[in-house]
This record gives sequence, C-alpha cells and structure tokens, in this order.
Amino acid sequence: MHKRLYTIIGGTALVATLATGYGVEHWSSVQAAQVTNNPPALTQTAAVTDAQRSVAAFSPDQETLSQLYDAAAPSVVNIQVTVTQQATSQSQNPFGNLPFPFGNSPFGQNGTQQPVQGEGSGFVYDTAGHIVTNNHVVADADPDNIIVNFSNGHWAKAELVATDPQADLAVLKVTPPEGMTLTPLTLAQTDSLRVGYYVAAIGSPFGLDETMTLGVVSALNRSTPTGNLNDGQPHYSLPDVIQTDTAINPGNSGGPLLNMKGEVVGVNYMIESSAGSNAGVGFAIPVSVVEKVVPALIKDGAYQYAYLGISGQTINAAVAQEYEITDNTLGVYVGTIANGGPAATAGLKEGDIITAIDDQPVYRFEDLLGYLFTNTAPDQSVTLHILRNGSDMTLDVTLGERPKADTTASQQQQGALMGIGDALKTAKAAVLDGGLITKVDSAKATQEVQDGNPVWVVTMRGDSKTATVTIDAQSGQVLSLNVE
Repeated sequence: MHKRLYTIIGGTALVATLATGYGVEHWSSVQAAQVTNNPPALTQTAAVTDAQRSVAAFSPDQETLSQLYDAAAPSVVNIQVTVTQQATSQSQNPFGNLPFPFGNSPFGQNGTQQPVQGEGSGFVYDTAGHIVTNNHVVADADPDNIIVNFSNGHWAKAELVATDPQADLAVLKVTPPEGMTLTPLTLAQTDSLRVGYYVAAIGSPFGLDETMTLGVVSALNRSTPTGNLNDGQPHYSLPDVIQTDTAINPGNSGGPLLNMKGEVVGVNYMIESSAGSNAGVGFAIPVSVVEKVVPALIKDGAYQYAYLGISGQTINAAVAQEYEITDNTLGVYVGTIANGGPAATAGLKEGDIITAIDDQPVYRFEDLLGYLFTNTAPDQSVTLHILRNGSDMTLDVTLGERPKADTTASQQQQGALMGIGDALKTAKAAVLDGGLITKVDSAKATQEVQDGNPVWVVTMRGDSKTATVTIDAQSGQVLSLNVE
C-alpha cells in the first residue's frame, strides 16, 4: 500500500494509468504521520557523468555525515497545520482504509466539526523566504494557521503561495524572525544520482524534529500516482521518482532527500508499507521535477504541464498475452484515449503501441511519462512512433495543456471552461498592458463562484503592489481589477 507521509492520518495519468496513492502524516493532537528484440538501453550500462563522479567521491564516513547534518539541518523546517474535519466514529477512517499508526482515530464520535493539528517537514528554498513542502501537508490546512518551526527554536507564520497536487509540491513563504538569516539548501544537478549512491533524509518523523536517516538509492525512474482519486479531479502519475531504503516515516513528508554533499536530490513524500511506517521502500519527488515546478509556482502560481491524453501500460508478458502481442515487443500499449485530446486529434487509436517519441525509444510507460515532463511543453509538436496491427507508423501530435484539478465537476457543468493557465495569462496581460505593474514577481489563482457564476480570482504581486483580477471563467472577460 502506498502511503504519503503527513503524520498520523492516511489520506489519501491522462498520460498515466488512473490511480492514486495514500498519505500519512503525524497528527500531533493524538500524540504524534522501438520496439526491438534487443534494445541497447536495456543491455548496456550508461556512461558515468562528471556530476555522478563528483557525488560518488563523497564517502559516508562519520565525519562526512556529521558535517552534512550540521550544514543542512538549520535549513530544514517543521510545518504545523490546523485542519478542520468532520468527526466520525473511531472505527471509521475518513481518509480511506489506511490504518492509523497509533491505533486510534483522532476523530470523535459526535459528528461535529473539530480542528485537528498536523505536521510535516519542509526546507528553505531561497533567501526570499520560500519554503518547499508537499501539497498533501497543507492541502486541507487553514491557510491562516500554518506555522513554520526552525531548528533554533524560533517560528514564523507562513503564507501559502501555491500548490501543485499533481507533483505533490507546495510553496510557503515566511518572514524570518528578527535577527535570523535563512540559508537555502542547494538543489543537486539533475541526473547526478545512480542506484547504490548514499542519500540522507532530514525531517520530523513521528514529530521528532531534526531527525536524520541514511540509506541508498534503491531504484530510479519509478512512476507513482499522485492526488486523491475520490476528489472527482483528473489524476496523473509522477515521473522519474527516486526509490530509497532510507528510513522515511510519517512526518517526513516535504523534507529533503540529500546527497553526500548536502544537496537536495528529492523531496520525500511516500512510503510503501502495510504498517504505516518505514519498510525500506520510500519514494522522493526528484529534483528534476522540483526545479521545474517550484519556480513556476512562485512566479505564476501554477506549472503548465504538457498533455497527450492517453492512458496506457508497459508491455510485459501478461499484457502481451492478453492483447495477443508478439512476444518481447517493448513499448506502451495504448488503453484509452481522451475524447478531443491531442492524441485523439492526431489519430492515435486504442490498441496502438508507442515505441518511441521524437526518436527517443519508449520501452516502459515511465519512459514516455518522463520524456513528456522533461522535454515538452503545451503547444509543442512531438512525433510518436507506433505499431498498429504490426505495421510501423508515425504520428505528429500537438500537445495540449493538462486539464486542471482546480476545475471541479460542478463548475465544469456551469461552463467554467477556462483553465488556470489561461486565467493567469489573462490577468497578467491586464495589469502589464495597462502599466499598473511593470513586473510580476508572484501570482496565484483560485476558482470561486460569484453571483452563481464561476470566476477566477488572480492575485499578483510586483513593484511593491498587489493586483487582484477577477475573470469570468466562462467567457474569459476581466470583471474587475484592483491595485493596491
């Protein structure tokens, strides 16, 4: 069972199989959670890069580990949140079938609303006060009651800047206590890890602040599901995920996974366990995702994902037998295609086998997912190499923008067709073209209903000003614009 790591309660692609993971965090109120027959990529060892040699040069002797901890720990924070949930019977877990690590639900039996305290981890991203953590740490939190605790005992109230449920990342912002200087952690170079390299995690497992654990990279390029499948939103899979045997437990969510130079190689967010705690199989969001998503969240309030519009699966022996595919055919079997999506428009059909994208071989679903995230953007054209009924074909596909989880089913029924990306573009154009703000430093958008109609409310900051733009989510018309 997958468990995300927000301490005590377990909470809970189309370019991925539709699925979801579960999360666990530490709730302090209850004492604490091309097709080829011999593909070269599968038979040859990749060349070691200079970045990998640099990382490998650091051996985890006691002094190295101690120095790593001393340097990194002050930049790792504990995040406390308040969540109001509907109380239920203690025998019922409102987040699904995930067991509570301490045996009892923190929810009462009288069916009333009551606040619950929870906590996770995070780390200092920059000197402007931005803190990176998991989306599931803060997703249901009272935005006016998020506290960031530092290793020196000081604390600060945090502003929720933006969240990305599909990458399970969130950005907070704090003003450090007087006299305190924030020291950001350094992001490691992408692709600097290899299986077997030592990594360390620092966070607050079970509420034990500033805990460091050590392990190795167990595997690379995993894909794992994100989001809560029961929320009525579209769901996708996260590419290039790091698997590690580093001890990661409830409360480690949002904390950094570090190489032996103290650089961030990933953000801890999920474990595989039947007991709700470490079983030697943990997962971290890779730095390749962090370095793309986080700056976009800070600047624009959202990251624009490329969208192909399919679900599929890696061809293995069982899949080949089920669909009568020639043995040892490697690629992605296309299961379903989103109506009106980019793949459907280009002529891709169910039952096609994707063997390459832009001449990059696709042996597993993760290869396709990783390429789309790393190398493409909305409106970009890619070439799919496919097998259809045993014949080689190519299809040119113009990628779209991934449907947003912010648009709820009820709002869609009301005609809220504008996505968050278009809302941000419209709002920025309104303030920039009007000369009201010359440079936008940050932006975030929330969808609301005003007078029975769905609208986007976009808040932007720049030039020491704050602009609030309200946009009709059906027509895209700017309804109001205020600058303070």
